[in-house]
Amino acid sequence: MNNVITVFGSSRPMEGDPEYRQAIAVGESLARAGFTLCNGGYAGTMEAGARGAKAAGGTTIGVTVDLFSRKANGWIDQEIRKGSLVERIETLASLGTGYVVLKGGTGTLLELAYVWEFINKRFTKEKPIVVVGSFWRGVISTLREELMWEGLGDCTKFIHEVATPEECGDYLRTVLAKSPPH
Repeated sequence: MNNVITVFGSSRPMEGDPEYRQAIAVGESLARAGFTLCNGGYAGTMEAGARGAKAAGGTTIGVTVDLFSRKANGWIDQEIRKGSLVERIETLASLGTGYVVLKGGTGTLLELAYVWEFINKRFTKEKPIVVVGSFWRGVISTLREELMWEGLGDCTKFIHEVATPEECGDYLRTVLAKSPPH
């Protein structure tokens, strides 16, 4: 599964909300660029991203967890069920050859921090992390300024901000073509 991009975002947005529409556009962009979209498989931006990917002819994977009795949303082609939230995030991270992070809450922050830390500490190979829009800019900026003392240089160098969802697919295709996954 070398063409999988894992997308993190909120389960809260409903159809018609700006965040929902943004996630549809991200899914479409990734599918048009030839990527399989992977996400948490439930509602909100997860549903919207998978919906967008399917609308553009793409394939989707949803990583769900036994803790929740819900099934994956209707736009998921392949559901992977895990026993715990920790196993779920490990699977989401390991499946992705790159990541897209949408607006979200503490769960999305945890997912961003997880992949970011594993790349930053070199526990995993470097993979691109794309944030869409300015929502995470304050977090990234604070860490850039405050964590230089860790001795690894600019820990934010692994994160690229794009202004629009449409930029995600092209950017990731370009970056990953330069450094194909192993």
